[in-house]
Amino acid sequence: MKESRATFCRICESMCGLEVEVEAGRIARIRPNPGHVATEGFACMKGLNQHKLYDSPDRLEYPEKRIGDRWERISWDQALAEIGTRVRALKTGHGPDSIGMYVGTAAGFSMLHPIFAQGFMQGLGSKSLYSSASQDCSNKFAVAREIYGFPFSQAYPDVDRTHCLIIVGANPVVSKWSFLQVPNPVRRLREIQSRGGRVWIVDPRRTETAKVASEHAFIRPGSDLFFYLAFLNELIATGGVDRARVERSMTGFAAVEDLVRDWSPERCERATHLDAETLRRMVRDYREAEGAALYSSTGVNMGGNGSLCFWLQEVINAVSGNLDRPGGTLIGEGIVDFARFGVRSGMFMEDVHSRIGGFRAVNDTLPGGVMADEILTPGDRQLRALFVTGGNPLVTMANSGRLAKAFRELELLVTLDIYRNETGSLAHYTLPCTSPFERPDLLFAFPLLMGMQSRPYLQATEPVHPPRQEQRDEASIYLDLCEAAGSPLFGSRIAQKTLQALRRLDRRRRKGTGGYPGLPQELLLSLLLRLGRQGSYRRLLGSPDGRPRPEQEVGRFLDGRIVTPDKKVHLAPERLLERATGLQEIFDRELGEKRLRLITKRSHETHNSWTHNIEEFVRGDRNTNHLYMHPADASKVGLAHGELADVHSKTATVRVPIRILPDLMQGTVALPHGWGHQGATGLTVASRTKGVNVNLLAADGPEEIESLSGMAVLTGIPVEVTPAAGPLDENDWSGIARNDPGNRGHEAWRRDEER
Repeated sequence: MKESRATFCRICESMCGLEVEVEAGRIARIRPNPGHVATEGFACMKGLNQHKLYDSPDRLEYPEKRIGDRWERISWDQALAEIGTRVRALKTGHGPDSIGMYVGTAAGFSMLHPIFAQGFMQGLGSKSLYSSASQDCSNKFAVAREIYGFPFSQAYPDVDRTHCLIIVGANPVVSKWSFLQVPNPVRRLREIQSRGGRVWIVDPRRTETAKVASEHAFIRPGSDLFFYLAFLNELIATGGVDRARVERSMTGFAAVEDLVRDWSPERCERATHLDAETLRRMVRDYREAEGAALYSSTGVNMGGNGSLCFWLQEVINAVSGNLDRPGGTLIGEGIVDFARFGVRSGMFMEDVHSRIGGFRAVNDTLPGGVMADEILTPGDRQLRALFVTGGNPLVTMANSGRLAKAFRELELLVTLDIYRNETGSLAHYTLPCTSPFERPDLLFAFPLLMGMQSRPYLQATEPVHPPRQEQRDEASIYLDLCEAAGSPLFGSRIAQKTLQALRRLDRRRRKGTGGYPGLPQELLLSLLLRLGRQGSYRRLLGSPDGRPRPEQEVGRFLDGRIVTPDKKVHLAPERLLERATGLQEIFDRELGEKRLRLITKRSHETHNSWTHNIEEFVRGDRNTNHLYMHPADASKVGLAHGELADVHSKTATVRVPIRILPDLMQGTVALPHGWGHQGATGLTVASRTKGVNVNLLAADGPEEIESLSGMAVLTGIPVEVTPAAGPLDENDWSGIARNDPGNRGHEAWRRDEER
């Protein structure tokens, strides 16, 4: 018998409302929910096919232990006991910081998972916490802390009222929005234009978003800093500053004005290759609009100067009078005053520094770009154990070949996931987790705690179906690990004992019904809702299409919600001004770099590294990534469509077939990320694909990452492209997992072509 259940997607910030059809305990079909209060029947093909990930024969069903090259099924009791014993020994012998954790993107799309993961680390007393944010967005958190007083005070464009939206280095039509919940991006962008507004796209590729925008301007990858300098210079020169508002609500404008004085559009054009007159038209559209917003995402964040770029963007939105203005940029309100609570409690504000490089933590997490050094460098606080939760750093992090070598040196590597992926293939233990459809949940932290929604609402979901085998939710796993390691959750014996007592009560309630007696998650979710005076979890379930919340009130942020000590926006923080003293050096380096610049590229069928284990998504010529080249660049090096090319950076060489793409700016090449699965022993579909891991070409280490955010350069990478020549040297891939994507995978591609 088929049963239809309302729920919502948890693979990106859009959180689209879904109707899930369940038959015999399995999901038969997923449809968009046409009655959803915010998403209104929109969902992408990745969300509508995600059940194929969760129903895969590759799903982890039981705890596993690696013995040599063999994986052995073990019981939860054995796994927890052995892991707990090793953690206790490491903590006693080498200190709590010898035990680290990497929190991946998947953890963020669950309410309880990241809370309990951090509680486990606090229980151990370890500060060795890393997250995927240092790959794609730590710059935004680092800057927000400096200018607004709290890292999660994140401004977003008022999409439904703006009359000029300038999008830099983002492609929401394919990737959706980052740091904002905006379903159906094509419709929303067209709505701006239908009311007479303008949508500008600034990007080195004429993206899918650019094709529905008003205008597109090419920009050289990695040069975004000089776009923002020129933009602010022109805004000031043309009288676009609301000086009364600046005087009333902000500090430091004189220092910023002095900083940008010499960076005219003509001067900056030499670096950006963006025509000065085009930039002036853009500034004019922005200045004259009734509500305007500059917005950027990963293409800017990951380009090497992401913190300076985001700082200048926020300065522009603020001094132009568009911050906290209808149609401008807003800083949302969640169900609690999260910023005020965070500042008072010190949450996400700890003054922790990495052992290698001395980088200050962002959101209490250290840069992933020094993780390999933290493992490989002997000494006090050397990282000896790592828990990886909801992530796959061996595909997503810079210089992943070197990172794989470091992971092999760990005394303990534990992964919590639904698959044994590339990282899990090197682990000592893999712990099987529930899928999003197998747990109760609320909207994740961004909309719930920070109100980062274009159309505010709340929603709760029950499990669509129970786990079929021994999978457990991450919150329950971390509570068990705390007990096994003798380190109470959050360092609180009261919290540990209370939660264990609640679980015993849940065991009695479930007696005879089967299944694992985990935490009563519904009760914990209710507590979160009641803290924000939003009723109970059960009550919210009574609104299966979502429950609208009040619209964002404009004017409240500048008039009472800023949490800096003087309650003003700090336009010129000392740390950012100090970094900006090197502008001339950055400019000279930019002008002197003549190599091709490598960017990434998304497709509708892929989501990071997650969806390559769905057979339909990797059939035919979709079973590899391709290097996209402008026709003139390909001709210059003697390459034609479909031929194999070698892509060389300072860290590695990868071999990949090319495709000609006139939509690229000349001098730019694009290679989609998330590929290179040949070393994954638990992904039977993905491991047969032929793609390469673009992050092998990115550099890691303290000299290679941005000082303010701790981010590695993952786009705008200088590369050389040549026709493939001879076998790749295996010594160049010494850090890659068995069946490495740098050699065997590409040779397999070559053999297939020869056949």
